[in-house]
Amino acid sequence: MSTTPAQDAGGPVRDTASICCYCGTGCGVRIRSQGQQVLGVSGDAQHPSSHGQLCSKGRELAATVRHDHSRILRAQWRPDKNTARHDIPLADACDIAAGKLAETIIMHGPDAVGFYLSGQLLTEDYAVFNKLARALVGTNNIDTNSRLCMSSAVSGYKLTLGADAPPACYDDLDHAGAVMIAGANMAYAHPVLFRRLAQAKARRPGMKVIVVDPRRSDTCDIADLHLAIAPGSDVALFHAMLNVMVWEDLIDRDYIARHTQDFAALKRRIHEFTPQAAQEVCGVPAADIIQCARWFGQADAALSLYTMGLNQSSSGTAKNAALIHLHLATGHIGKPGAGPFSLTGQPNAMGGREAGGMATLLPGHRSPDNAAHRAEVARLWQVDALPDTPGHTAIDMFDAVLKGDIKVLWIAATNPAQSLPDQARVRAALQKAELVIVQEAFAHTETLAYADLVLPAATWPEKDGTVTNSERRISRVRAAIAPPGDAQPDWKMACTVARKLAQHIAPGKADLFDYQDEAAIFAEHARNTAGRDLDYSALDYAALDAHGPQQWPYLQPTQAPRRLYGDGLFPTDNGRARFIDVGYAPVAENISAHYPLRLTTGRMRDQWHTMSRSGLAPALSRHVEEPFVYLHPGDMQRYRIADDALVKIKTRRGHVVLPAKSDDSLKPGHAFLHMHWGSAYMAGHGVNALANSARDPISHQPELKHSAAGIEVLQYAWHASAWAQGDPTQWRQKLSPWLKRFPYAVLVPSALGGQSVRLRLASPEAATPQTLAMLAADLGLEAANLAYDDPARGILRRVLHRDGGLAAYLLAGDTRAADALLQWADTGDTPAHVSQLLMGRQPAVARARIVCTCASVSDTDLQAAIQAGQDLEALKASLKCGMTCGSCLPQIKRMIAQHAPSTEPHA
Repeated sequence: MSTTPAQDAGGPVRDTASICCYCGTGCGVRIRSQGQQVLGVSGDAQHPSSHGQLCSKGRELAATVRHDHSRILRAQWRPDKNTARHDIPLADACDIAAGKLAETIIMHGPDAVGFYLSGQLLTEDYAVFNKLARALVGTNNIDTNSRLCMSSAVSGYKLTLGADAPPACYDDLDHAGAVMIAGANMAYAHPVLFRRLAQAKARRPGMKVIVVDPRRSDTCDIADLHLAIAPGSDVALFHAMLNVMVWEDLIDRDYIARHTQDFAALKRRIHEFTPQAAQEVCGVPAADIIQCARWFGQADAALSLYTMGLNQSSSGTAKNAALIHLHLATGHIGKPGAGPFSLTGQPNAMGGREAGGMATLLPGHRSPDNAAHRAEVARLWQVDALPDTPGHTAIDMFDAVLKGDIKVLWIAATNPAQSLPDQARVRAALQKAELVIVQEAFAHTETLAYADLVLPAATWPEKDGTVTNSERRISRVRAAIAPPGDAQPDWKMACTVARKLAQHIAPGKADLFDYQDEAAIFAEHARNTAGRDLDYSALDYAALDAHGPQQWPYLQPTQAPRRLYGDGLFPTDNGRARFIDVGYAPVAENISAHYPLRLTTGRMRDQWHTMSRSGLAPALSRHVEEPFVYLHPGDMQRYRIADDALVKIKTRRGHVVLPAKSDDSLKPGHAFLHMHWGSAYMAGHGVNALANSARDPISHQPELKHSAAGIEVLQYAWHASAWAQGDPTQWRQKLSPWLKRFPYAVLVPSALGGQSVRLRLASPEAATPQTLAMLAADLGLEAANLAYDDPARGILRRVLHRDGGLAAYLLAGDTRAADALLQWADTGDTPAHVSQLLMGRQPAVARARIVCTCASVSDTDLQAAIQAGQDLEALKASLKCGMTCGSCLPQIKRMIAQHAPSTEPHA
């Protein structure tokens, strides 16, 4: 049974089996709930993809389930862009949506409407929106934020193997002889899979692990070889590897002859990509390229794992194809431990592709530019025809708004005012659109500022449906509690609007959206897969409930791992896989005298996407507390930047002001930013204001992973630091106007003192006395216990404490005491002389920083234990660190290594 009631003193406690809502690993979870409260979340040992494991984000899911001011509980509307939105009944909101859509379609045609969806929707949501856009509105303008993460992987699979179908499965991690991780920081982005791989390597030390990444990430903790290639040079690397394999006869000529085509053209292409030539392009030694090729080619089974470093590129499709070539040339596909395996970024990006929820797809892996495919889907949906005009993909959709071609945008479960590149253009489009409908669950996303109509959406764990993970495994998502307020599942609101819209433009189509429940939607969707490569037309909710998660193609219930193409037959016209003659193209934007740095972005260990959900869990803010730009130590010296000094990072599209941090995991000339920080947390338009929107010509995926950047050291005379205990969501709502008042401003949730918020500000000139007074008032510090003010000089130092515990502080113009006060907030240990501390007459305090989120173990705890002689196993036993999700282990190992005495002889 999926839900098991138990008796508790407070009433029935339910245990519901569901799926984590973060990455595409698709970990099973058990949700303990009572009434409408989630009591806790744990791993589901019965789920075949994760076997009970969860990462730090999954373990903290219960802390993100809130039914308060962090949620959108009512529909909201503003009749014009110069007025504030106000709450309205949901029925009225659906009437407005339908009426405005109908008006736009009648006046400007169906292509004046665009739908921008999310890989975090359930498959049932996708199916309804897709049908709404194509069968009712009559447009192919439907795309998703999966365009930002997985579209190059889709294009690569389709060009080479014939279908968007990852051939490998998680079980292959336990059988591979060589594993190449390319453009993926698995340790942070897919931590459960990374720990499984690390455990497999510990059991079989002969396994070779190669990491291809410009940065030495935590994934390199288990690497036998790290190729720190120049950003964007992956095609040159993979071609050079294939060159070596051909030269040393490490290819499977029989497999190539029997199961592939067009190898000759590619073989001519790679002739010029010698290891020595690739060394010049990639910036890694030729000997390392040769070693990598040999390990891959000589392995009994070679597995490649890859994600955004390959996909988020103006040549992403070529990168994916060049990597897949290595498998086809060696026959490392369709058998245990082998295959090209794209790791999905979002929980249901795969399900969305199956449902055809993108401009370039139709349900069942069909194509909208294929007349026969359009006719098949029209017949299945019982409509006369589907539109044949090509639809706009994600970034093109916003460009079309700027051109005036699209008048109405319907955005569901995604946050484009943070996540899309070149934010200035995106926000200009959102401002220009005649109507922006935002269907959202969380009340603090950046896109809401541009919404004319807001529809309150249900979210995890309030929804029922299905998702498909990276290994093609379909799992049931089950609701543990009811949605709060007027919130409804996304499919249900879409159906309501669709029925009302049909009454305006096509009354005979209203009944197309009369679904009894999610099971009925899934049944219709599953029928769309019949006869296709992913066929799971025989699958239904009853089978999933009875037999658990199932992989496609689905023939009969089984939880045994299923691999594709073991018979050497591929879903192409002639059954053969294809080699594609792709050349190497450099990054879209090269460095220059004005933009000398190669800027890349990536994930934080404990946060997710734009942090609309994960930012609600205080514990997840401990590992990285605020945004920084990271630079190589040599570049810090070159530009004369001290740690924590403010710099302006700029590209041709925008700039941000942030403190700099030295990071020796980077190569000289490189800069790194965490992708999560948007204008909800910092001054300006956020990190993606810098990002490049240059797109791959086939996948239309933007080059989010590389921009040419310049740097300017700032000498701001005035700084302020503040902290206040209490609900971060309420504090952020109150304090967010301060993000617009200073060139440097950061407002972040904090776990110090339980729940709290931190604010940092800086500017070239001192704040005025009036500004200081307003800031103190907003922080509730008018009646502080301690106050040392000199407002004429921009100095104000105030502390509010209760019963020995710190409640709030503000240090403006003199921030020397900030770390000591934050340490007080964190530990509750009152400093001996607070007044002396505020006056700068106490020595600086080194504040403890969390390393292990699960067990709340700090760097000072670890350093003390390491200095006492504890090794890794002893640290696990004494401090319980690294025992749960394991994400902290690479950092702990580095700390142990740094403490180890030198083995070099004394002079």
